[in-house]
Amino acid sequence: MGKDRNRSRSAGLEPETEARVDAFDEDVRLMLAFCEGDSAAFDALFRRWAAPLLRYLERMLRDPGAAEELVQEAFLRVHGARDRYQPEARFSTWLYRIATNLALNELRRPRRRERHESVDAEGAAPLVDSRAPRVDDIVHARRISERVEAELDRLPERQRAALWLASVEGLSYAEVATSLDVSEKAVKSLVHRARSALADALGEAGD
Repeated sequence: MGKDRNRSRSAGLEPETEARVDAFDEDVRLMLAFCEGDSAAFDALFRRWAAPLLRYLERMLRDPGAAEELVQEAFLRVHGARDRYQPEARFSTWLYRIATNLALNELRRPRRRERHESVDAEGAAPLVDSRAPRVDDIVHARRISERVEAELDRLPERQRAALWLASVEGLSYAEVATSLDVSEKAVKSLVHRARSALADALGEAGD
């Protein structure tokens, strides 16, 4: 049923747009099915994207409770956009743009300027390889990982977002640019500066 609705929605698109939809992943098709009234398609999108979106927002906000609230708010906005949604980019790119705007607005609040406690390291995406088998090496790797966590927190918000979206979530620079509402050149600059800052900080920590 959802696929039939999806085909009816796609059939009314311009050829260029329809070709873009065909090139996109299943998420766009699910969103189009939801736009046609298939509520199960929206539930499927939530199941697919709630966890990675929560991980991203936890990294941005350093506050698991606030991150969970913004995940709900992001999907409320997706739900509210069903009558005007246009498949002009990957669903994930659009969703991360919504989430990034919510996160940046939240971080601008005065009470968010204070540094929050880090999320449990076991739930965070691994940013450092800790393959060394010896106990002292494992302890050292954990310290380095904690150092990476601390230095990520010190990055400017857009640098942190660009680096995370590109390096952890795997978005292309073009997709990150759409998510952050900046140029692709700006994304390359943000990621380069973020990586350079981390390299410099971690280099100093190892001296």
